[in-house]
Amino acid sequence: MTVLTDPRVPVLEVSDLAISYHDGAHYHEVVHGVSFRVEPGEVVALVGESGSGKTTTAQSIIGLLAANGRVDRGTIRLNGTDISRWSDKQLDTIRGARISLVPQDPGSSLNPVKTIGAQVGEILAIHGKLRGKDRERQVVTLLERVGLSEPELRARQFPHELSGGMRQRVLIAIAIALKPQLIIADEPTSALDVTVQKRILDLIDELRREFSTAVLLVTHDLGIAADRADRVVVLQGGHVQEEGRAIDVLASPRSAYTRQLIANAPSLARLVTRMPATARPPVGAAAAEDIVVVEQLVQEFPRPGLREAPLRAVDNVSFRVRRGTTHAIVGESGSGKTTTIRAVVGFQKPTSGRIRVDGRELAALNGEALRQFRRRIQLVYQNPSASLDPRQTIFDIIEEPLLNFGAVTRPERRERVMSILSRVGLPEATALRRPHAFSGGQRQRVAIARALILEPQVVVLDEAVSALDVTVQARILDLLDELQQDLALTYLFVSHDLAVVRQIADTVSVLRGGRLVDEGPVAQVFERPGSDYTRELINAIPGRTHPAFA
Repeated sequence: MTVLTDPRVPVLEVSDLAISYHDGAHYHEVVHGVSFRVEPGEVVALVGESGSGKTTTAQSIIGLLAANGRVDRGTIRLNGTDISRWSDKQLDTIRGARISLVPQDPGSSLNPVKTIGAQVGEILAIHGKLRGKDRERQVVTLLERVGLSEPELRARQFPHELSGGMRQRVLIAIAIALKPQLIIADEPTSALDVTVQKRILDLIDELRREFSTAVLLVTHDLGIAADRADRVVVLQGGHVQEEGRAIDVLASPRSAYTRQLIANAPSLARLVTRMPATARPPVGAAAAEDIVVVEQLVQEFPRPGLREAPLRAVDNVSFRVRRGTTHAIVGESGSGKTTTIRAVVGFQKPTSGRIRVDGRELAALNGEALRQFRRRIQLVYQNPSASLDPRQTIFDIIEEPLLNFGAVTRPERRERVMSILSRVGLPEATALRRPHAFSGGQRQRVAIARALILEPQVVVLDEAVSALDVTVQARILDLLDELQQDLALTYLFVSHDLAVVRQIADTVSVLRGGRLVDEGPVAQVFERPGSDYTRELINAIPGRTHPAFA
């Protein structure tokens, strides 16, 4: 059966769609009677948290449900033809040609042992489009069309030789190769820096206008939906909460859930909600002192060639952090922010410059003195799934630092672990479970608890909320603020997301290519950025100029 184009009907019409998954004993319905449509040239955003059913819905449209998933009822019409019960063989005739998918993670979506050119050319080969040199020329044309520099070179390279943004452009080249009528973009920019994110979304929008392609945009970020979508469908627990024009839904949400999503989205905040450091009430008697001082930090790394100059990853960076405040270090991938904090926590010795934390010169510390210093400064990583040992219980994970630093009796260890669990909002029963049993937000609470068990003065948060849904992210940010006030903590907050920085930080340093390009109180930097680069970062915040939030 073929799918015919009819301008009188929607490109996509989903009606009363119900989907369930089999867990070994029973089928459990996870999508409950979802309905929406996408017109030619229109962008419709499916919005919701993890578990809302948005990705499952999108996967069902292109026939890529997991093996234990099934469509229980409803229809999925592509140009009026119901494809909901088509076999894989039938769906193969329209995948890529009529409907394409841009997946979330380019790292796992591209074959690491095939060149970029071979993978782009594969979609042309599957549908019998062009041969030999003609196909090779079309591949280069496609790579050029999605804005890749030196497309002939990129066609010969392998995925690991490209940046995340470049790999995502390759996936878009594959998606548009046959000029499909519908592109499903499933969180296509969630792993990218904010400026790269903007360029990718601009590219999708440009291609949509050029080819009148319809776009189903799957996202948890209402800021992106505000900027990019004509209409929004809000999902929660597999149910449609509301649906309508983006400007109407975002300006006057009918459901409490949508209102909560908007309230939790940092990019939709109307103004800086935190007081600048100079106006905040002091935390403790020594609130005015600088607890972290970094002066003219230089960090170089040797290159493979003996005659090559070393790579200067951090170049004369200086900043100060007042006790009890939050200082953000902002920049894109490769800006030097992670290298900077590794020096601050004592994981690497600087090439030159001075670092002082809580009155101690790091350069003077070695051996046991350096090890004991790390009690004063603790690190929370971006990905709790990778930083928590899956073989240990939550109790063991949090207790471990107490075993590594000094003699603490077993009863005292238990008391402190249970106390910190309660402090981060986790019930005592979680202590005996393992990380896999928890959500991303819960695992990040465990990581925070482990960092706090030694009662540090400074906590370094390295992209600690970037992998979380906006609602979970908001809860973690609220928790961090509460802990800071209660425990007199100082935060060094590393992020590429200026919307989050605007919400949580008092002061900020903006890095680019290892150099400091802007610094000061957050309100000042946002209102009067001192560099074009900072201005570009601010302008790339999604949703900030949408009429619903003007």
